[in-house]
Amino acid sequence: MTKKPNLVFIMSDQQSHDMVGAYGLSSVRTPNIDALARDGILFNHAISNAPVCTPARSMLISGQHPWWNNCIDNDRRLLTDNGPSIAQVLGAVGYRNAYVGKWHLYGGDRDRPVPPGPDRHGFDDLFLSNNCHVNYDPQNSYFWDGDRKELFGKWEAEGQTDQAVEYLRGVNPENPFSLFVSYHPPHNHSGGDAERYSTFDAPEEFKSLYDPSEIDLRPTIPDNERKRLMVQGYLAMCSEVDYHVGRIVAALREKGLYDDTLIVYTSDHGETFGALSNHWHKSSPEDMSIRIPLVVKLPNSVNAGTRSDLLVGSLDMMPTLLSLLGATPPKECHGIDLAAAVLARRDDAVESVPLFFYSIPWRGVYTREWTYSVENIDRRPGVLGHPASDVGRTVLLRRFDTLYDHEDDPHQLFNLYGYKGRKGTLRYQDVGEEMHRLTVGWLEKFDDPFPDQVETARALGAREVRPVDVLNRRQRHAEGP
Repeated sequence: MTKKPNLVFIMSDQQSHDMVGAYGLSSVRTPNIDALARDGILFNHAISNAPVCTPARSMLISGQHPWWNNCIDNDRRLLTDNGPSIAQVLGAVGYRNAYVGKWHLYGGDRDRPVPPGPDRHGFDDLFLSNNCHVNYDPQNSYFWDGDRKELFGKWEAEGQTDQAVEYLRGVNPENPFSLFVSYHPPHNHSGGDAERYSTFDAPEEFKSLYDPSEIDLRPTIPDNERKRLMVQGYLAMCSEVDYHVGRIVAALREKGLYDDTLIVYTSDHGETFGALSNHWHKSSPEDMSIRIPLVVKLPNSVNAGTRSDLLVGSLDMMPTLLSLLGATPPKECHGIDLAAAVLARRDDAVESVPLFFYSIPWRGVYTREWTYSVENIDRRPGVLGHPASDVGRTVLLRRFDTLYDHEDDPHQLFNLYGYKGRKGTLRYQDVGEEMHRLTVGWLEKFDDPFPDQVETARALGAREVRPVDVLNRRQRHAEGP
């Protein structure tokens, strides 16, 4: 019987799609990921359906919409009784499953180990994580080994790669395995020279790759010394992660496993650098927040060196990867199995990708041509500042009703939502209505009630959120743009 292919899934945190060199859109240097792309498929339209850490990661592990798996915001616990995870499915067909790095799916208290059992969601062969710790420098980076907190004594990405490489060197080549490596960089952090680099810092060898005065800034980033140092540190972390990706690939080659392994590189969401009045580094519907890198190197490098315009959401990755490995996605999965489209290079197989965000209530849709979003925020002063909601201080900075034209406005500098032409007629009305129709279709598919900020805050106050417990009331989205 032919051995099943292995899976190595590598994920960074807060890395926008333009921050991988293979896309050719920035100053970043990522030679190892670029080489992987030359041996695989580079996806132009990979989308984080919910651009914040826990919801995005919950979809990758469970294949379920956050409204159904309890992870509608950061620091929520991924349900353990709501269908099998990707590792549990693989384990049932003979895989050994390992996880190294950031987890962020174990609920409120970040500084604690994830105990063996259901909360590891099938990663039973090896589980080395700090759950979620935002200090990556050598003096502070750590992981949990059982109930013991162990300092790496080196930058976190290096220490985690050491663990991943050691695992690969010890696997039995005759038995299939999955290895998930979850890096926290280039997410901003509290270590290193945080004052100088505004929480974007990295080892000197990677910072030295970038002269702040020569960095290409996005048009959305103010051009000043502080921002250039921030971007220098961020790019350095991207290169740091890339270096360690190269170490993992080298370990696979040394073990003779490279050809027999499905390798994925992606991120959970992007980085905005505070552009367009964003309060956070993510959480908005713009490309810099939702659009992520995605490289897939298939076993035996099938379709090597190709670029794909297929629309892929975080929600779709779990069922697609399972199918590519020859396993059957579980019936509880909400994502689309895109394996056949990937293999046949059918880039038009998907019309749209849903977008959803809860702590700031907005929903939307991404297509190849457009990004659309609509908010459900009662902006009356007494409601906006309701004690049940902390959304007021954030949304006062901006609105989340958007319509962007990808071809004419690739940097999304001009929001066309409600834009009126010279004669007072509503331009782009047909486009907005079509995007809204697609958005409502996705809401109905997921049975998403789209609650406003006060109702969302109440839901977030509950330890567990399950759709059957919530009245399915349609509000603003039923009215159209």
